[in-house]
Amino acid sequence: MFKFLLRRSVGAFVILILISAFTFAMFFAIPQDPALLACGKNCTPQNLAVIHENLGLDKPITAQYWEFMKGIVAGRDFAVGHCEAPCFGVSFNNDQMVWDTIIDRLPLTVSLTVGGLVLFLTLGLGAGMIAARNKGTMIDKTFSSASLVLSSMQIYFLGPIVLGALVYSTGWLSAPKYVPITENPAAWFVGLLIPWFVMSLIFTANYTRMSRSTLIEQMQEDHVRTAKAKGMSERYVFFRYAWRGSLTPIVTILGIDLGALLGGAIVTELTFSLAGVGRLAVDSVLYKDLPLTMGVMLVSAAFILLCNLVVDAVYGFIDPRVRLS
Repeated sequence: MFKFLLRRSVGAFVILILISAFTFAMFFAIPQDPALLACGKNCTPQNLAVIHENLGLDKPITAQYWEFMKGIVAGRDFAVGHCEAPCFGVSFNNDQMVWDTIIDRLPLTVSLTVGGLVLFLTLGLGAGMIAARNKGTMIDKTFSSASLVLSSMQIYFLGPIVLGALVYSTGWLSAPKYVPITENPAAWFVGLLIPWFVMSLIFTANYTRMSRSTLIEQMQEDHVRTAKAKGMSERYVFFRYAWRGSLTPIVTILGIDLGALLGGAIVTELTFSLAGVGRLAVDSVLYKDLPLTMGVMLVSAAFILLCNLVVDAVYGFIDPRVRLS
């Protein structure tokens, strides 16, 4: 297990380096000078030269990339001050440290992810389990039909409908907003309730379909039939053997979804006007802010790779048939 995790960790590190190099190269492929964004409307050649020097844009591209990667480990010095490691540079637009900006936005994205995760896992796995245990009945058909319809929906479509129904028409809930949980737990919960609800509708449908199909497939496995033939109760066989065996594909898609959500729930944050890491990623691209773009890209990629690494490690615990090599 240790060798496997070490090998995967090294592979993830190499992937992060390749992602950073690709993003850096793609950004400098554009014809516009990034320093012009920080220079303002009344930009003079003298001011532009100072900005190039302060941001390190007067150096060759390879030297700039090396300084960027070295700053992540050891920190860097800029005209606006020292940037402690991990240093992703200084934003071209507001002269703020990129890492500080990401950390400031991260709690909202984590709140969206955790709340949505609890809802769609509870509802999705529960509905899939009920549908599988009642295969072929009206309950199964109802859950399957509902999941099929909801899985074809998108957050940017359902979001405005839910907002119109629960906020603007009836006034039952207030518009989504983020309040730190440390300041007011009740306001934190109420402010993110609608985004959680809309996210759970989309993801619940996918997990309902996945858990139902895998549970039905597991119930046909030889070891499950053998357990039934030995006289074990159906409930015990269902939870002890079938349910455990069905977790492998569910954990797989969970790792992908969790990494993507932690990396930035872009559509959700844009739909509900929430300023998280996803919104930060969009703004960094729109304003051609290289340090911010690279910082968000690397943090998002790190979350995705970490979640996939955890998923691979969990396989060996949930399914004894899996052997890590």
